[in-house]
Amino acid sequence: MKVLVTGGAGFIASHIVDAYVERGHSVTVVDNLSTGQRENVNRRAELIVADLRDPRTADMLRGRRFDILNHHAAQIDVRVSVADPAADAELNIVATLRLVQALVTSGVKKIVFASSGGAIYGDPVRVPQSEEHPTAPISPYGCAKLAIDQYLHYYRAVHGVPSVSLRYGNVYGPRQRKDGEAGVVAIFAGAMLEGQQPQINGSGEQTRDYVFVEDVVRANMAATDLDITGPYNVGTGIETSVNALYAALCKVIGITKPAVHAPAKPGEQMRSILDASRLWRAAKLQPPVALSEGLQQTVDWMRSVAVR
Repeated sequence: MKVLVTGGAGFIASHIVDAYVERGHSVTVVDNLSTGQRENVNRRAELIVADLRDPRTADMLRGRRFDILNHHAAQIDVRVSVADPAADAELNIVATLRLVQALVTSGVKKIVFASSGGAIYGDPVRVPQSEEHPTAPISPYGCAKLAIDQYLHYYRAVHGVPSVSLRYGNVYGPRQRKDGEAGVVAIFAGAMLEGQQPQINGSGEQTRDYVFVEDVVRANMAATDLDITGPYNVGTGIETSVNALYAALCKVIGITKPAVHAPAKPGEQMRSILDASRLWRAAKLQPPVALSEGLQQTVDWMRSVAVR
Protein backbone atom coordinates (compact mmCIF):
# COMPACT_ATOMS: atom_id res chain seq x y z
CA MET A 1 0.00 0.00 0.00
CA LYS A 2 0.92 3.64 -0.34
CA VAL A 3 1.07 5.07 3.18
CA LEU A 4 1.36 8.71 4.21
CA VAL A 5 2.69 9.31 7.73
CA THR A 6 2.53 12.90 8.91
CA GLY A 7 4.99 13.91 11.62
CA GLY A 8 7.02 10.87 10.61
CA ALA A 9 10.34 12.40 11.62
CA GLY A 10 9.14 12.65 15.20
CA PHE A 11 9.39 10.32 18.18
CA ILE A 12 6.30 8.13 17.86
CA ALA A 13 5.61 8.33 14.15
CA SER A 14 9.18 7.48 13.09
CA HIS A 15 8.79 4.11 14.81
CA ILE A 16 5.50 3.66 12.95
CA VAL A 17 7.23 4.47 9.67
CA ASP A 18 9.78 1.74 10.42
CA ALA A 19 6.97 -0.77 10.98
CA TYR A 20 5.21 0.11 7.72
CA VAL A 21 8.48 -0.13 5.80
CA GLU A 22 9.26 -3.52 7.34
CA ARG A 23 5.86 -4.73 6.10
CA GLY A 24 6.81 -3.78 2.55
CA HIS A 25 4.60 -0.72 2.14
CA SER A 26 5.59 2.37 0.16
CA VAL A 27 5.88 5.09 2.82
CA THR A 28 5.94 8.86 2.41
CA VAL A 29 6.69 11.08 5.40
CA VAL A 30 5.57 14.70 5.65
CA ASP A 31 7.22 16.68 8.42
CA ASN A 32 8.22 20.32 8.82
CA LEU A 33 11.14 19.24 11.07
CA SER A 34 10.17 21.76 13.75
CA THR A 35 10.60 19.03 16.37
CA GLY A 36 11.25 15.94 14.24
CA GLN A 37 14.71 14.98 13.02
CA ARG A 38 15.84 13.77 9.60
CA GLU A 39 17.92 11.00 11.13
CA ASN A 40 14.75 9.44 12.58
CA VAL A 41 13.29 8.84 9.11
CA ASN A 42 13.78 5.36 7.68
CA ARG A 43 16.04 5.49 4.64
CA ARG A 44 13.54 3.46 2.63
CA ALA A 45 10.83 6.07 3.17
CA GLU A 46 10.40 9.28 1.17
CA LEU A 47 10.67 12.48 3.22
CA ILE A 48 8.82 15.61 2.14
CA VAL A 49 9.73 18.65 4.24
CA ALA A 50 6.54 20.72 4.32
CA ASP A 51 4.14 22.39 6.74
CA LEU A 52 0.54 21.18 6.84
CA ARG A 53 -0.60 24.69 7.75
CA ASP A 54 0.34 25.73 4.21
CA PRO A 55 -2.70 24.94 1.98
CA ARG A 56 -0.35 24.06 -0.86
CA THR A 57 0.84 21.00 1.10
CA ALA A 58 -2.60 19.37 1.11
CA ASP A 59 -3.04 20.23 -2.57
CA MET A 60 0.25 18.54 -3.40
CA LEU A 61 -0.58 15.43 -1.38
CA ARG A 62 -4.01 15.08 -2.97
CA GLY A 63 -2.40 14.07 -6.24
CA ARG A 64 -0.32 11.30 -4.68
CA ARG A 65 -3.37 9.03 -4.10
CA PHE A 66 -2.46 7.38 -0.81
CA ASP A 67 -4.21 4.25 0.49
CA ILE A 68 -3.56 4.97 4.17
CA LEU A 69 -3.21 8.21 6.09
CA ASN A 70 -1.51 7.85 9.47
CA HIS A 71 -1.75 11.31 10.99
CA HIS A 72 0.63 12.16 13.81
CA ALA A 73 1.69 15.73 12.98
CA ALA A 74 0.45 17.96 15.79
CA GLN A 75 1.15 20.67 18.30
CA ILE A 76 1.52 18.37 21.32
CA ASP A 77 2.32 20.65 24.26
CA VAL A 78 -0.70 21.16 26.53
CA ARG A 79 0.90 24.28 28.04
CA VAL A 80 1.37 25.84 24.60
CA SER A 81 -2.28 25.15 23.81
CA VAL A 82 -3.33 26.89 27.03
CA ALA A 83 -1.17 29.92 26.22
CA ASP A 84 -2.41 30.21 22.60
CA PRO A 85 -5.52 28.12 21.83
CA ALA A 86 -5.92 29.62 18.34
CA ALA A 87 -2.39 28.69 17.29
CA ASP A 88 -2.96 25.17 18.62
CA ALA A 89 -6.17 24.90 16.58
CA GLU A 90 -4.46 26.06 13.37
CA LEU A 91 -2.50 22.82 13.18
CA ASN A 92 -4.49 20.41 15.33
CA ILE A 93 -7.87 21.24 13.76
CA VAL A 94 -7.74 23.41 10.63
CA ALA A 95 -4.66 21.95 8.97
CA THR A 96 -5.78 18.42 9.88
CA LEU A 97 -9.19 18.93 8.28
CA ARG A 98 -7.60 20.40 5.15
CA LEU A 99 -5.40 17.31 4.84
CA VAL A 100 -8.18 14.82 5.54
CA GLN A 101 -10.52 16.49 3.05
CA ALA A 102 -7.83 16.46 0.38
CA LEU A 103 -7.10 12.76 0.84
CA VAL A 104 -10.76 11.78 1.07
CA THR A 105 -11.41 13.42 -2.28
CA SER A 106 -8.47 11.49 -3.78
CA GLY A 107 -9.70 8.11 -2.56
CA VAL A 108 -7.84 7.32 0.67
CA LYS A 109 -8.98 3.93 1.97
CA LYS A 110 -8.38 4.37 5.72
CA ILE A 111 -7.30 7.00 8.24
CA VAL A 112 -5.46 6.29 11.48
CA PHE A 113 -5.35 9.30 13.79
CA ALA A 114 -3.13 9.87 16.82
CA SER A 115 -5.58 11.13 19.41
CA SER A 116 -5.22 11.46 23.19
CA GLY A 117 -6.74 9.47 26.02
CA GLY A 118 -5.98 11.60 29.04
CA ALA A 119 -6.54 14.97 27.39
CA ILE A 120 -9.90 14.00 25.86
CA TYR A 121 -11.47 12.40 28.92
CA GLY A 122 -10.30 14.97 31.45
CA ASP A 123 -10.28 14.09 35.14
CA PRO A 124 -11.96 10.70 35.52
CA VAL A 125 -15.51 10.16 36.65
CA ARG A 126 -14.57 6.49 36.97
CA VAL A 127 -11.37 4.52 36.46
CA PRO A 128 -10.00 3.11 34.36
CA GLN A 129 -11.34 5.33 31.59
CA SER A 130 -12.84 3.31 28.74
CA GLU A 131 -13.87 4.64 25.34
CA GLU A 132 -17.37 5.15 26.77
CA HIS A 133 -16.10 7.49 29.51
CA PRO A 134 -17.53 11.04 29.29
CA THR A 135 -15.32 13.41 27.30
CA ALA A 136 -14.54 16.58 29.23
CA PRO A 137 -11.19 18.03 28.11
CA ILE A 138 -9.70 20.75 30.30
CA SER A 139 -7.14 22.02 27.78
CA PRO A 140 -7.41 23.41 24.23
CA TYR A 141 -5.16 20.54 23.13
CA GLY A 142 -7.73 18.03 24.38
CA CYS A 143 -10.55 20.00 22.77
CA ALA A 144 -8.77 19.87 19.40
CA LYS A 145 -8.13 16.12 19.58
CA LEU A 146 -11.77 15.48 20.47
CA ALA A 147 -12.93 17.70 17.60
CA ILE A 148 -10.96 15.61 15.08
CA ASP A 149 -12.35 12.39 16.57
CA GLN A 150 -15.82 13.78 15.84
CA TYR A 151 -14.92 15.00 12.35
CA LEU A 152 -13.64 11.52 11.53
CA HIS A 153 -17.02 10.14 12.57
CA TYR A 154 -18.53 12.52 10.02
CA TYR A 155 -16.22 11.23 7.28
CA ARG A 156 -17.13 7.63 8.18
CA ALA A 157 -20.87 8.30 8.27
CA VAL A 158 -21.18 10.61 5.26
CA HIS A 159 -18.24 9.72 3.01
CA GLY A 160 -17.78 6.07 3.98
CA VAL A 161 -14.08 6.43 4.79
CA PRO A 162 -13.05 4.06 7.62
CA SER A 163 -10.99 5.63 10.39
CA VAL A 164 -9.56 4.77 13.79
CA SER A 165 -8.74 7.28 16.51
CA LEU A 166 -6.05 5.89 18.80
CA ARG A 167 -6.35 7.58 22.17
CA TYR A 168 -2.85 7.36 23.62
CA GLY A 169 -1.77 7.37 27.20
CA ASN A 170 1.59 9.00 28.01
CA VAL A 171 3.90 7.51 25.40
CA TYR A 172 7.62 7.17 26.14
CA GLY A 173 10.62 5.39 24.70
CA PRO A 174 13.69 5.74 22.46
CA ARG A 175 13.84 8.82 20.19
CA GLN A 176 11.73 10.93 22.54
CA ARG A 177 13.52 14.24 23.01
CA LYS A 178 13.77 16.05 26.31
CA ASP A 179 13.04 19.41 24.66
CA GLY A 180 10.96 19.55 21.46
CA GLU A 181 8.63 16.68 22.24
CA ALA A 182 8.61 17.27 25.96
CA GLY A 183 7.72 13.87 27.41
CA VAL A 184 8.14 13.69 31.17
CA VAL A 185 10.18 10.48 30.99
CA ALA A 186 12.63 12.05 28.54
CA ILE A 187 12.77 15.32 30.50
CA PHE A 188 13.45 13.61 33.83
CA ALA A 189 15.89 11.02 32.45
CA GLY A 190 17.76 13.60 30.37
CA ALA A 191 18.28 15.84 33.37
CA MET A 192 19.34 12.97 35.63
CA LEU A 193 21.86 11.64 33.11
CA GLU A 194 23.40 15.11 32.88
CA GLY A 195 23.70 15.37 36.66
CA GLN A 196 20.87 17.88 36.96
CA GLN A 197 17.83 17.86 39.21
CA PRO A 198 14.49 17.56 37.39
CA GLN A 199 11.54 19.53 38.67
CA ILE A 200 8.13 18.01 39.46
CA ASN A 201 5.21 20.35 38.83
CA GLY A 202 2.78 20.39 41.74
CA SER A 203 2.55 17.66 44.36
CA GLY A 204 3.70 14.88 42.05
CA GLU A 205 0.62 12.86 42.98
CA GLN A 206 -0.91 13.49 39.56
CA THR A 207 -1.08 10.16 37.74
CA ARG A 208 -0.72 8.97 34.17
CA ASP A 209 -0.82 5.76 32.15
CA TYR A 210 2.72 5.37 30.73
CA VAL A 211 2.76 3.26 27.56
CA PHE A 212 5.94 2.17 25.78
CA VAL A 213 6.32 3.21 22.15
CA GLU A 214 6.58 -0.41 20.91
CA ASP A 215 3.05 -1.02 22.18
CA VAL A 216 1.87 2.10 20.36
CA VAL A 217 3.41 0.81 17.12
CA ARG A 218 1.59 -2.50 17.53
CA ALA A 219 -1.66 -0.61 18.07
CA ASN A 220 -1.12 1.38 14.86
CA MET A 221 -0.45 -1.74 12.82
CA ALA A 222 -3.61 -3.33 14.22
CA ALA A 223 -5.63 -0.20 13.41
CA THR A 224 -4.28 -0.34 9.85
CA ASP A 225 -4.85 -4.04 9.27
CA LEU A 226 -8.08 -4.86 11.09
CA ASP A 227 -11.63 -4.09 10.06
CA ILE A 228 -12.19 -1.75 13.01
CA THR A 229 -13.29 1.87 13.24
CA GLY A 230 -13.86 4.51 15.89
CA PRO A 231 -11.95 5.35 19.05
CA TYR A 232 -9.62 2.89 20.79
CA ASN A 233 -7.55 3.55 23.90
CA VAL A 234 -3.85 2.71 23.84
CA GLY A 235 -2.45 2.29 27.32
CA THR A 236 -1.55 -0.18 30.03
CA GLY A 237 -4.39 0.20 32.54
CA ILE A 238 -1.77 0.94 35.21
CA GLU A 239 -1.89 4.26 37.06
CA THR A 240 1.51 5.70 38.00
CA SER A 241 2.12 8.94 39.89
CA VAL A 242 4.81 11.37 38.80
CA ASN A 243 6.52 10.77 42.16
CA ALA A 244 6.54 7.01 41.51
CA LEU A 245 7.88 7.57 37.99
CA TYR A 246 10.67 9.74 39.40
CA ALA A 247 11.58 7.02 41.91
CA ALA A 248 11.57 4.35 39.18
CA LEU A 249 13.90 6.42 37.01
CA CYS A 250 16.25 6.99 39.94
CA LYS A 251 16.46 3.22 40.38
CA VAL A 252 17.12 2.56 36.67
CA ILE A 253 19.78 5.29 36.42
CA GLY A 254 21.32 4.48 39.77
CA ILE A 255 21.00 7.75 41.67
CA THR A 256 19.43 8.82 44.97
CA LYS A 257 18.26 12.41 44.91
CA PRO A 258 15.10 13.77 46.51
CA ALA A 259 12.57 15.31 44.14
CA VAL A 260 12.30 19.10 43.76
CA HIS A 261 8.79 20.48 43.39
CA ALA A 262 7.54 23.57 41.54
CA PRO A 263 4.05 25.12 41.28
CA ALA A 264 1.43 23.14 39.38
CA LYS A 265 0.78 24.08 35.74
CA PRO A 266 -2.64 25.36 34.60
CA GLY A 267 -4.65 22.96 32.46
CA GLU A 268 -2.98 19.85 33.90
CA GLN A 269 -5.38 17.16 35.06
CA MET A 270 -4.75 15.12 38.19
CA ARG A 271 -5.54 11.56 37.09
CA SER A 272 -5.49 9.50 33.91
CA ILE A 273 -5.69 5.72 33.54
CA LEU A 274 -6.89 4.06 30.36
CA ASP A 275 -8.81 0.85 29.83
CA ALA A 276 -7.22 -0.39 26.59
CA SER A 277 -8.79 -3.86 26.70
CA ARG A 278 -11.08 -3.15 23.72
CA LEU A 279 -8.16 -2.87 21.29
CA TRP A 280 -6.09 -5.56 22.99
CA ARG A 281 -8.98 -8.03 22.60
CA ALA A 282 -9.79 -7.04 19.00
CA ALA A 283 -6.17 -7.28 17.87
CA LYS A 284 -5.08 -10.10 20.19
CA LEU A 285 -2.07 -8.01 21.18
CA GLN A 286 0.53 -9.24 23.64
CA PRO A 287 0.57 -7.68 27.12
CA PRO A 288 2.07 -4.19 27.23
CA VAL A 289 5.73 -3.68 28.10
CA ALA A 290 6.24 -3.24 31.85
CA LEU A 291 7.24 0.24 32.98
CA SER A 292 10.52 -0.95 34.49
CA GLU A 293 11.54 -2.65 31.24
CA GLY A 294 10.47 0.29 29.08
CA LEU A 295 12.35 2.78 31.26
CA GLN A 296 15.50 0.63 31.07
CA GLN A 297 15.33 0.53 27.26
CA THR A 298 14.71 4.28 27.13
CA VAL A 299 17.63 5.12 29.42
CA ASP A 300 19.92 2.73 27.54
CA TRP A 301 19.05 4.51 24.29
CA MET A 302 19.64 7.96 25.82
CA ARG A 303 23.03 6.85 27.07
CA SER A 304 23.96 5.44 23.65
CA VAL A 305 23.02 8.72 21.96
CA ALA A 306 25.02 10.73 24.47
CA VAL A 307 28.26 8.90 23.67
CA ARG A 308 27.98 9.15 19.88
